[in-house]
Amino acid sequence: MSCVKTIQSPAPVGILMLDSRFPRILGDIGNVQSWPFPVDYHIVENATPKRIIQNDPREMLAPFIAGAEALIAKGARGITTTCGFLSLFQADLANALSVPVATSSLMQTQLVNQLLGPSKRAGILTICQSALTPAHLAAANVPDDTPIATTEGLREFSRAILGNETELNVTLAEQDNIDAALQLSRQPDVGAIILECTNMAPYAAAISAATRLPVFSAYHFICWFQSGLIPATFTGDIT
Repeated sequence: MSCVKTIQSPAPVGILMLDSRFPRILGDIGNVQSWPFPVDYHIVENATPKRIIQNDPREMLAPFIAGAEALIAKGARGITTTCGFLSLFQADLANALSVPVATSSLMQTQLVNQLLGPSKRAGILTICQSALTPAHLAAANVPDDTPIATTEGLREFSRAILGNETELNVTLAEQDNIDAALQLSRQPDVGAIILECTNMAPYAAAISAATRLPVFSAYHFICWFQSGLIPATFTGDIT
């Protein structure tokens, strides 16, 4: 009989949190109960969703580095964030820190493109297309012509998250994500969907069911990331 065992250590994944108050539902990477392994959080004060997404966040690099260093001092073996727009910090954080860094779900795009046939490519679903600049995409090595769709301007999701509201209608938020993803999936060369926003992860299954496409979220990305930080060990008899 054989088994797989994951080594447990104090919070191998350190998560830099935006300064937010919107509900972090199950599946959101900011909800500790979403994870099958230990994580630790550091809230970066004044890093509100609006400031990070709809303004230039680079003036806040120093507190992000300081927060990451605090997590590393507590035992984190890798650092991630709760916002896909923080791809802008990928190079700076990786250069400043002593552990691996995975700032953004957007970093999956190039790999997913390699998983698809030559006539297909990944498309991106974002919370705010008007703020997603070529610099954000370039920092995550996303090809310039990648198809993009957004929940911006729909009923609930973007407004509640970007507005940092205290309540979220989960049913409407899910429908916003499905509707935007369906728009993206209608492009004939889209063979998979990357969810830019970490708050979209709870809706990944519904999006995949509606579009019949593979969906890659920040949750999936960080589970992969953690599996390298703390590899599984294999014990038991050889069969």
